[in-house]
Amino acid sequence: MVAPGRFKHLKNSFKMENNRRDFLKAGAVLSGALIAAPLGGFSKDKMADSNPPSGPGLADGQRILGKGEHSLKVSPLGLGCMSMTSNSYNPPRDKGEMGQLIRSAVDLGVTFFDTAEFYGPFTSEEYVGAALKPVRNQVVIASKFGFKFENGKSDGSRDSQPASIRKAIEGMLLRLQTDHIDLAYLHRVDPKVPIEEVAGTVKELIKEGKVLHFGLSEASHENIRKAHAVQPVTALQNEYSLIERVHENGTIDLCEELGIGFVPWCPVTRGFLADRFNEYSQFSEESRFPKVPYMKPEALKNNMPLIDLVCRWATKKEATPVQFSLGWLLAQKPWIVPIPGTTRFHHLKENLGAANLKFTTAELAAFRTELEKINIMGVRSKESARHDV
Repeated sequence: MVAPGRFKHLKNSFKMENNRRDFLKAGAVLSGALIAAPLGGFSKDKMADSNPPSGPGLADGQRILGKGEHSLKVSPLGLGCMSMTSNSYNPPRDKGEMGQLIRSAVDLGVTFFDTAEFYGPFTSEEYVGAALKPVRNQVVIASKFGFKFENGKSDGSRDSQPASIRKAIEGMLLRLQTDHIDLAYLHRVDPKVPIEEVAGTVKELIKEGKVLHFGLSEASHENIRKAHAVQPVTALQNEYSLIERVHENGTIDLCEELGIGFVPWCPVTRGFLADRFNEYSQFSEESRFPKVPYMKPEALKNNMPLIDLVCRWATKKEATPVQFSLGWLLAQKPWIVPIPGTTRFHHLKENLGAANLKFTTAELAAFRTELEKINIMGVRSKESARHDV
């Protein structure tokens, strides 16, 4: 933990400057203090204290997605690599710089890296493949298929025909400079192709050694069950954060029942939980931010009480708001593995500090009581959790 005297300064700075960047400048020591030596960034003892194993879960300071022969051991937090090249929320970054960031993540103990052919498109996989080639056997690479491409571009149309899946996997193998994909997700369900057919195709690819594990993203409860019956699903990647908690309505329970790991994407809500935005925030015309319901001005204004709650609890736990938000996710189940994305080293270190937070049962209950009193605007309906996105 950070020494009380140091953190007193951080708390005062936080009250004066309610802004993530200024908070981090004042408190760069916090992230370092919460990260141990390289390859020891995740503490087994501290993780075990806050998340006792039940079902798929902890092993050797790591977490387990899936169960039995279909399980996959990964670091408690992964690194999402979409923002490095996607141009969705920030301009694409330099390949060399992002390669250094990815390798730094490895040095800090991250073994789980998430990408997709849709990101870029294709360039995120190229960045990840080049950066991880020297350490390929030490890491787990997850990528995603399921969109239609023409002349190297996609309009978001879905395509999960067996031949298209095979073509996608071959492209992934080339771009990732590897002979296998550790975890291949169906990025989004294609309503034109039965999910059993998709699972069957991936099952064949697993037999061929080109894919090792099967995952789904934002699939309905019915399709999760159908796919799992054909080829056991190792992980489900869905949006989950302190703001977007729709999957607490049956999805997480379903994962526990079937022994499927849960990988939250957007775990800090596109930076909102970093206290980065308010109703006066301005976005460029090409940015995707204005298209996200909870990023609209009226929603940002309405949801500020959540930021106040997170900041208050983060101060209590001697953490940044981001670390608290990620730590809370980790504390929900021992088989939940968030994949926050970043393009900056100091944010990477900050994110990884969340793995060292500990919560008592009483703390989680008290926080949940306060959380449930806040009316969040711009999130999905409870019933939508059961359907494909």
